[in-house]
Amino acid sequence: MTRTLVCVPTYDEIESLPRLLDRLLSAHDDVDVLVVDDSSPDGTGEYAAARAADEPRLHVLHRAGKQGLGAAYLAAFDWGLQHGYDVVCEMDADGSHSPEQLHRLLAAVAEGADLAIGSRWVSGGEVVNWPSSRRLLSRGGNAYTRLALGLAVNDATAGYRAFTAHALRTIPLADVASAGYCFQVDLAWRADRAGLRIVEVPITFVEREAGASKMSSGIVREALWRVTVWGARHRARQLAGLLRPRDRVTRTAPRG
Repeated sequence: MTRTLVCVPTYDEIESLPRLLDRLLSAHDDVDVLVVDDSSPDGTGEYAAARAADEPRLHVLHRAGKQGLGAAYLAAFDWGLQHGYDVVCEMDADGSHSPEQLHRLLAAVAEGADLAIGSRWVSGGEVVNWPSSRRLLSRGGNAYTRLALGLAVNDATAGYRAFTAHALRTIPLADVASAGYCFQVDLAWRADRAGLRIVEVPITFVEREAGASKMSSGIVREALWRVTVWGARHRARQLAGLLRPRDRVTRTAPRG
């Protein structure tokens, strides 16, 4: 039997988390949930811990202070691998990722994907309640990522994902330093370079109805800067490979 863990990072999500856990635990009676809370001042961690005391499928990882999305997921991946899970998933706490669509990602993994990405920007994907400016930012950022990194993923910034344990052990997680949302780009690119099979499945992404978005101009700047640096290094390596002198082969002409 495949053991599946859904990781949900939280920071001040007391308004959204109860409803998300209701939906997730109800929709999937064969998955476990790990809430990774960065010492939320609003009591999110305390709520999750109290609920976990009565729900054997719910676990809580408390972290000392707000350390960023990437660090939270890295801690969650390590926890999942240490506890023997076969599939480890990412899901936002704000309800933007529908728990009822998780089966699409798990089906892709069951069919051979090492990494399944719930994509907004493939056929059948949809975004609800986003202004045109946010759509443009996401589409533009993903187009830039594909161009800069040569990454054939339509929604590299997507945060609804399912990794096999094999994928997480193959990706050099110890080298990942991305803190914000470019963490998602980082892992997708590392998975691609490691030769892992990436499959995108369409999802409906719904903008949060409660709580405050964690998106900021600083997060956008970090993503743009990191992708630009990664892309420049990638193209430099490609160019170096093209310009590298061919091995010289000496042939002796036959006599006579």
